Amino acid sequence: MSNAVSALNGKVAPGEVTIREAGLRGMITLRGDLSDSKLKSVCTGLSGADFPMPGQANCVDDKGLCWMSPDEMLILVPYAEVDAALELIEKNLKKKHHLAENVSDARALILVEGAYARDVIAKLAPVDLHPDSFAPGDFRRTHLGQVAAAFWMRDDDTFEVICFRSVAEYAFGLLEASAKAGPVRYFS
Repeated sequence: MSNAVSALNGKVAPGEVTIREAGLRGMITLRGDLSDSKLKSVCTGLSGADFPMPGQANCVDDKGLCWMSPDEMLILVPYAEVDAALELIEKNLKKKHHLAENVSDARALILVEGAYARDVIAKLAPVDLHPDSFAPGDFRRTHLGQVAAAFWMRDDDTFEVICFRSVAEYAFGLLEASAKAGPVRYFS
């Protein structure tokens, strides 16, 4: 059996805004009735985070919940805990219509950290990132350049970006180039 390897092997592009791969992260896509109290309880129990409203992500350290669509939640857990989390989901939701899948190895997680992280993302995504429209905890599924991605703000200076593993190198390169180009200063 081979060892799990993250999409970019911990790649880092240091600078005023640092772009770095977050390494292996457990990711479970859970589809079902997001208004169901049992489903909500399972999600919050696994993540230790509050259940998010539409368009939101709630994260605590390396765990969290991201609202993906009206019937889909992305559950973030440590990579080593995915199998146990899936077992818990199946045990608690076995009589409820749902689908839970491990998507950890199909995705990459990239962090964008620094004073003008908002500018770095805004240059690449067709999303209104003005602080009045997009704040910590906000989450969007969109594109970065030509590839599908999702991102959320952890805090005022940190974005987390999820993309498919197959385009991780491209997404990282886009983010790195955007950071190197410097701030636009539109938001300040």
